[in-house]
Amino acid sequence: MQHLDHDRLVFLALGESEADNGESTHLGTCALCRAEVASLQQVAGLGTETQGLADLPDPPEHVWQGIEAQVRAAEAGPLLTETRRHRVPEQADTTTAEQSFGAAAESTVTRLDPARRSRRGRGWSGWVATAVTAAAAAAVGVVGTVSVLRPDDPTPTPPPVVVASAPLAAYGATPPTAKGDARVLKDGQLHLHVANLPSVAGYYEVWLINPTTMEMFSVGTLGGGSDALLPLPPNVDLKSYSVVDVSAEQYDNNTRHSGDSLLRGSLTG
Repeated sequence: MQHLDHDRLVFLALGESEADNGESTHLGTCALCRAEVASLQQVAGLGTETQGLADLPDPPEHVWQGIEAQVRAAEAGPLLTETRRHRVPEQADTTTAEQSFGAAAESTVTRLDPARRSRRGRGWSGWVATAVTAAAAAAVGVVGTVSVLRPDDPTPTPPPVVVASAPLAAYGATPPTAKGDARVLKDGQLHLHVANLPSVAGYYEVWLINPTTMEMFSVGTLGGGSDALLPLPPNVDLKSYSVVDVSAEQYDNNTRHSGDSLLRGSLTG
């Protein structure tokens, strides 16, 4: 089975264009392509939902109170250890194996020399600092995670802003099943989707044409897939150059239009 092109699945998942009849039929029968589209949609949705994370509110007061309580408990830890150390009996009770193990452990603590205790104290302070940092990061992380995953406050996926569009129809002797659509995006790119183009010996090239003067310029070429994003020249006059043309070109080092147009459509919007 011939699967859909990965780039095409990306465009479908992002809502950049709609599936044509052949693609809809394939997606209805191919579980692998359906699963890939679903995964891409999930990733796109999560990426969009994180756009507002820079504006998260401060963590509530009780979060910081909990962190402070943990820090105070950690600071009191060494004092409790010192108290337990002074309560160790000089002779361990050997009535049970468990008591012997506990006494041995306490005796080991008692024999710590001042240098080792100092090193231990510095290590404890470092641990407290690390705990505070981790707790603060965790608190902020929890707030951010709740903000992203909370089902009652989803952030909708913004669609691309389209400033002009054109349906593309077969032109001249091109089979009538060939079709496509062109959309000029606000970010200065031309999104092109084509389907059922006839095979050519060369390649497909995209043009913008002034229908009044028939002046034209090349926007770029189509690759092997059915979708392409092509950058438009800055300050292009789409009111004058309003016709989108897809032509069949030869590898002949001639940069002019071949005269063999396959699809055409007029931009509106």
